[in-house]
Amino acid sequence: MAAAVLAATALVVPGGPASAATGGNASAATGGNASAATGGNASAATGGGAPPPRTTHGPCGYTETPDEPAARPVPLPPDPRRTLNRGTVDTVLKTNHGDIGLTLDRAEAPCTVQSFLHLVRHRFYDRTPCHRLTAYPTLKVLQCGDPTGTGEGGPGYRYKDELPTDLPPAPTDPTGARKVYKRGVLAMANAGPDTNGSQFFLVYADSALRPNYTIFGTVDSNGLAVLDEIAAGGVKPNPDSPVDGEPALPANIIRARIDYF
Repeated sequence: MAAAVLAATALVVPGGPASAATGGNASAATGGNASAATGGNASAATGGGAPPPRTTHGPCGYTETPDEPAARPVPLPPDPRRTLNRGTVDTVLKTNHGDIGLTLDRAEAPCTVQSFLHLVRHRFYDRTPCHRLTAYPTLKVLQCGDPTGTGEGGPGYRYKDELPTDLPPAPTDPTGARKVYKRGVLAMANAGPDTNGSQFFLVYADSALRPNYTIFGTVDSNGLAVLDEIAAGGVKPNPDSPVDGEPALPANIIRARIDYF
């Protein structure tokens, strides 16, 4: 899926995905490709006699995105009639800075966990960069999951949101629209409603976001130490923003794996 992700309040970030995370500017977040991610260009995929995008028949409805082909070849995830919606799964992102342990919560986001594990099994995340670090006062995340490292790459399919409903209001937002995504949260980046793909973000300090991003797990203490190390290096100098861009300390996922205990 093209240009998935976050951003700071009313700010368009390089790579497109940025501003979506803060809400209100979802279209800007995708760098002009938002309509493609949400179906604006769907007619191109289905017009001219081309077959419609394939969609799985289970409750998750994973749908191909022909206009946004996979950054790496990967089939649509399995989509059984009864999606597992209980229990947790431990996974590890082995990075050049150390291991980031993740606990995925099936009860919170069964379709998202199912897709993430599918991508891990197919080694979609292996040898990929975490392409975006944000260090705004109210948005501090590391974004990963795009093999191209541009913020535009995805798995060639999208699926529905599984949004949180019980997040506390952000004290920095008097309107109450933004909620707290706590330090240690693992969530999906997106380019608008129901455009989840492969990109995700790891929150290294409490952040204020509209609750438009599926939370599907948490980061362990060792992983938080790794995130702190990457964040301490700051953002690589760029002409657009001193607090939003590539990490100055390159952060690469060497391998993602599922822990079977």
